[in-house]
Amino acid sequence: MPQLLLEIFSEEIPARMQQGAARDLERMVSDRLKAAGLTWEALNVFAGPRRLTLVIDGLPVAAEDRNEEVKGPKTSAPAQALEGFLRKTGLTQDQLVERDGIWFAEISSKGRQTTEVFAEAVDQIVRSFPWPKSMRWGAGTLRWVRPIKRIIALFDGAVVPFEIDGIQSGDVTEGHRFMGSGQPFAVKDFADYRAKLERDFVLIDVADRKLRILEAAKAACAARGLVLVDDDGLLDEVAGLAEWPTPILGDMDPQFLSLPPEVVRLSMKVHQKYFAVRDPSKDGLAPNFLVVANVEATDGGQALAAGNSRVLSARLNDARFFWDEDQKVGFDAWNDKLKGVTFHAKLGTLAERVDRIAALAREIAPLVGADADQAEQAARLSKADLASGMVSEFPELQGIMGGYYARLAGYPDAVADAVRDHYKPQGPGDSVPTAPVTVAVAIAEKLDTLVGFFAIDEKPTGSRDPYALRRAALGVIRLVLESGARIGLRGDAFSAAMAALDRGNVQRAVDKLAVETELSAFFADRLTVLLRDQGQRHDLVAAVFALGDDDLVRIVRRVEALAAFLATDDGANLLAGYKRASNILKAEEKKGPLPEGAVATGLANQPAEETALAFAAAAAATAVDAALETEDFAAAMTALAALRGPVDAFFTGVMVNSDVAEERENRLKLLGQVRGVMGRVADFGQIAG
Repeated sequence: MPQLLLEIFSEEIPARMQQGAARDLERMVSDRLKAAGLTWEALNVFAGPRRLTLVIDGLPVAAEDRNEEVKGPKTSAPAQALEGFLRKTGLTQDQLVERDGIWFAEISSKGRQTTEVFAEAVDQIVRSFPWPKSMRWGAGTLRWVRPIKRIIALFDGAVVPFEIDGIQSGDVTEGHRFMGSGQPFAVKDFADYRAKLERDFVLIDVADRKLRILEAAKAACAARGLVLVDDDGLLDEVAGLAEWPTPILGDMDPQFLSLPPEVVRLSMKVHQKYFAVRDPSKDGLAPNFLVVANVEATDGGQALAAGNSRVLSARLNDARFFWDEDQKVGFDAWNDKLKGVTFHAKLGTLAERVDRIAALAREIAPLVGADADQAEQAARLSKADLASGMVSEFPELQGIMGGYYARLAGYPDAVADAVRDHYKPQGPGDSVPTAPVTVAVAIAEKLDTLVGFFAIDEKPTGSRDPYALRRAALGVIRLVLESGARIGLRGDAFSAAMAALDRGNVQRAVDKLAVETELSAFFADRLTVLLRDQGQRHDLVAAVFALGDDDLVRIVRRVEALAAFLATDDGANLLAGYKRASNILKAEEKKGPLPEGAVATGLANQPAEETALAFAAAAAATAVDAALETEDFAAAMTALAALRGPVDAFFTGVMVNSDVAEERENRLKLLGQVRGVMGRVADFGQIAG
């Protein structure tokens, strides 16, 4: 079947926009072709510095004719409803079909030619493309990220003719701006297009550009006995900057290696898009960098390397200036500056936030095995580097620079490490610190954020989370679980953070109980997400959280034990028995209060199955309580497993709704006892199955 090829060739597209543009182009073309009734075998999109390319294989020449039945209003509906339906379908009433008191319209449409659909779709897509930023040029009205130069539109090797704001579709494109032939050339299909562009020094596939960069970069480093420092984010960016990427290894002044390696790497990455290099025989970075050029220089890149070295030296000289000047200022002056920096209009200044974090870190410290004085000291230093010259230049280094400056100022390593790492973890892939002082400060910093914004009623809604509160909650959860800290969210964490807010005279929009309730539910949701990513079922988390426990470590252990129990035959069958018992009890509760009191044994004509279950439930209650007291959740599940046989036998051999009132009440008490003992482990009613 025919192939469709589209290329939109323009001036340079910002690297950060390329992959999003590729996804948008795929979506917009797919939606319009599907709406026209067209199908295909394969669709691929490519994005690069100067072009967006789309190729579709297996498209038909035309869409198939379609017969569609559209449901309308009831025949008894008001006349206005029928009139609206007729306008919508373009039919008259005598063309409608009545069936079961409802009007139906049978609409037939002839399949349109693929070229016609495609030409119309491209025009709509180009005019409505969702670039983050776009521009107009010349006298036209068209908006695109950069001026469009050419459009290739081919179907089955022939040009699909159309014109957009003076730009005529065709079969011609151009190669590399500097290394290419300099002459436009025609193509006949995608294979021809790709091959001719590669001969003219253009790789259209970002995967090919990345591979070329990595292979050439590693080879250049290996030739000098060096190793490239991997940086996936930088690789993604530079692969969008060059159509024919050519890595070049350069040298820098070794004196700059006295700066913190993070400063050197960030100067390279942010300002110049250079990769750092290291010597595997030594610690730290090597006095080299790797730049990705867009040309193959005739001198092997020596002039390019020298020019880039001079630019990098200027940048690193600036960094060294900030490094030296910051050491002359110090934490007291920086913290004083924070008094004039607003954190949030309703939550005060950064200095007031530091006071809250310090108080909270001191209270959390004993719970995580940290020294309270060191935790408070680290918290008071934690935000100071925000006022430093280096962090003003490189915001990405906040915390990191504070750690360096704290160490240079003579503070203990535990304090300096806590200042450095207190923002961690900042995302799912970020490492989780385990040093006690760091854990105390990191938890305090995130709790102050969470409790503060919930207290002023600025909590996340839907996909909107401007203050990254979901990330903060997940960070607290990971810190607690990794450290094994026994912190009660309501009893320890939320109350302490709320008290710090109150001491700071923050005007709350939500009362304390509501904040704690909402935050508990918020943490339950975040824990569910985390455990679900680890393979746990969300309903098991809900079943455990329903008990009202707020100790995250204990909750997770209980969920894990519950999951293992339910994976066994005993667990699955006991769950079924629980649901049967629960349904009976719920039905009885609708009639009135359930009978209370001890379950009787030894009644006249009492079935053996009833007596056996009564003894088994009593024994299980004792065993479960003992296991829960020592947090041996596996033992608690084992105790519940002993109920499986007696429960099955009871429902097989005993009629709960006996005509004898005394028997019926005793059996309902027994089912309530079974439900109660199981409910000490988890709310089995929330478990699916």
